[in-house]
This record gives sequence, structure tokens and C-alpha cells, in this order.
Amino acid sequence: MGATLSEPVTIKDTNSIQNDNYIVGSSCMQGWRIEMEDGHTHLLDNDNGAFFGVYDGHGGASVSQFASLHLHKRIMDNDKFKEGKIEEAIVEGYLAMDRQMLDDDVMKNDTSGSTSVVCIIHKGTLYTGWSGDSRAVCSYDSQSLPLSFDHKPMNKVEFERIQKAGGYVEFNRVNGNLALSRALGDFVYKRNKTVGASEQIVTAHPELTTHVMDDKFEFLIIACDGIWDVMTNQEAVDFVRSRLADGIAPEKVCEQMLDHCLSPDSRMEGLGCDNMTVIIVCLLQGGTYEQFVKKVSTAGNPKAVSKFVIPDVEVMSESAPQEQRPGRQESEEGNEGDELEGLRELDGLKEYLQKLVQAQGGDSQTLERLVRSGILRASEEDEDEPPIAFEIVDNGEEDGAVEVEDVTEDDTKVKNGNISESNGKL
Repeated sequence: MGATLSEPVTIKDTNSIQNDNYIVGSSCMQGWRIEMEDGHTHLLDNDNGAFFGVYDGHGGASVSQFASLHLHKRIMDNDKFKEGKIEEAIVEGYLAMDRQMLDDDVMKNDTSGSTSVVCIIHKGTLYTGWSGDSRAVCSYDSQSLPLSFDHKPMNKVEFERIQKAGGYVEFNRVNGNLALSRALGDFVYKRNKTVGASEQIVTAHPELTTHVMDDKFEFLIIACDGIWDVMTNQEAVDFVRSRLADGIAPEKVCEQMLDHCLSPDSRMEGLGCDNMTVIIVCLLQGGTYEQFVKKVSTAGNPKAVSKFVIPDVEVMSESAPQEQRPGRQESEEGNEGDELEGLRELDGLKEYLQKLVQAQGGDSQTLERLVRSGILRASEEDEDEPPIAFEIVDNGEEDGAVEVEDVTEDDTKVKNGNISESNGKL
């Protein structure tokens, strides 16, 4: 935990922007910290799409502020972006951001770093890229749908990369110091000349999720860990939804969220004592704001579950070769059944579920909670299509962790996709 003030700074920097597609509110607050190290960006451009980003600095504000001014340019000015290859543009943009800072006479000697989470909406598709533990969440038919997953040193992929690059994890921190495993800047952890930028102890290389939006996508919450350390994904969605339903403007909801998360004193083990930044993006989906308010005023009702699918998501999995990763071109060429079959065989979907499990508690009842929360949801179409089925199993290691196992083809474990309360199977 960083040093704190005797009294919090509660002055807020609040803004709002809107066009025919979005109404956006944002607010940030220094809080108990000695310095404000967060940055954020929200841009609406009808030609290139919309861009929203939150940057949580550590060790100073230089990298977070630099990123808030330049990262969107590195991504959206990239030739790949102009060609419609948005995922590739995001990855290249992040890595180019690091290179730009290393080439900058002032920034190259800076010791600070920053998380980054960006959401880009382009032609009806929501792209999320992130490095670190700032997070983006979507309200999907009133339920929280995680768009990103925190990069922490104890995550298996992160732990292995750190060790291979010559680092170590102590007290759940990189080299005993940094509580996250990916970031912009932090160049002291990027000095191994025998490996590339994506294999450094700490890398800026982002992970990605891609969602084709439908009318159940309601609003986005993009925030730093000053928010997420205090609220769960669903708590944040419920907090925002209830206030938007009352007609409160999104920027005012942001301010209320900051006040809600602020600790009454600085002795709460760091919870509520961090800088705080949040962006709320209301997705009008071709309607008016009045129609949006009416929509979020009606809470989603869980349907009887007979079959389970993931919302239309594409996962850029680092464990899967590039040619095995689902992409928009492949999806458009095949029908929905073919795309689903491809995802079923993809390690990336299993990895995505594994992260959902970890984010929701990681025990034998996690899949049941995911279904009840709507993250795994009942399919309303193609009832004859066999369900994608997973169960949680012990990984056999001494750490007692669990893993997600595909049991789709096991008739003894799959019975019409019904979930068993005793073992968490789908």
C-alpha cells in the first residue's frame, strides 16, 4: 500500500460526452494517496469507433499520463486498425507505446509504470485489451460479464513467464515488489536482452477478448483497482444499474461510486484508500436515452436453464497457436454452429472459462454460480444442438486448485445440459 494523507482529497474531475450511440460519464479522485497517478481517455468518433481507456499508475504518474495521451493513437492510427484487424492493432499499439516511451528522452529514464485497460467499439463489436489489474465489466441483461481478467504474478502463465525471464515471485509480488505482472513502463523489469518484449519479467503485451454485441449489452464499467478492490463485478453492475434506472446521469453515478468506495479512514488495509477512476458507457443500441433508462429499469430474469453457451466471445489465448484462435473472418465465413464447434475445440475457450472460475471463487459450485449470474446463460435457439459441458476437477497438485475440464462428449456426465448442485457439472 502506498503512503497516505492525513485527510483524503475528495475533489473529483468529472466529465461527460455523448453522441447518438453512447452517453458516457467519467470521474476520478485522488482519495487518500499522496499523488494522483491515474489517467483515463474517452473518445467518440463515428468513423473509427469509440475508445475508452483507464490507466492506473504506480511509482509516479508519468506513464499513466503519457498513455492517456498517446495509446489510442498508437492503436487507431495503426495500419492494422484501418484494415479492420483490430485485435492485432491493439497488441501492436501496446508494444509500440512501450517503445515510444523508451525512445523519449524524458520517459526512457522514468521508473514508473501503469496498468491499462481499453475498450474499443467498432462496427458492432466490442474489443477489450488490457495489461495489469485495471478491469472492464459489461452489464449484460443485468448480469456482470467480465471483459478482462486481472494479471497477477501467481497466475500460472504469468508465474512461468516471470521465472523464464529471470524474475521471481515473492509475497505474491514480482521480485517481491510489484503486485501485478503486466504493465506499460516499469522498464526495470524489461532488461532481459535474450527475450522479446512479450517475454519480459513484466510485459506490456495485452490480452484480448472480443464480443459481438447484441441488444442485451447495456453498459460498460471501466475502472482501476481502487474500485475493484472494494466492489465485486456484480456489485458494481447493480450499483450503476439502480442509479441509471432512477434517471441519474452516468457522470453523477461515477461520482457516487467513488464516494461509495472511499474508506472512512486510511487504516482499512488499503481498501478504499487508493486513487479511483471509473468510466461508465451507456450503450444506446440505436435507441434514445429515455429508452435506455426504461431498459435498465427492468431487471433481467434468469431463464430455466437447459443448455449453456458463452456470450458471443472470441478469446485471444496465448496458449493456443495463432492459427487456432477464432477470428472475425473465420466467424463470418461459417455459420453459427460451425463457429461454436470451433470454439468448443479451442483451448482458448477453456482458458476463458478457467478465468471465469477463478474470478468467481474457484470451488466446486462455481459453474452453478456462473449460470445463475448469467455469465453462462441459457440458449434460446437450436435446442437440438448438444450442450457445451464443463465440470470443475481437482488439478491433483498440492495447492488444491481446481481446473475446468471439457466433458461435452461424456454421456455419463452430460444429461441435457442440466447442472448438478452436488458437483457443479454442466
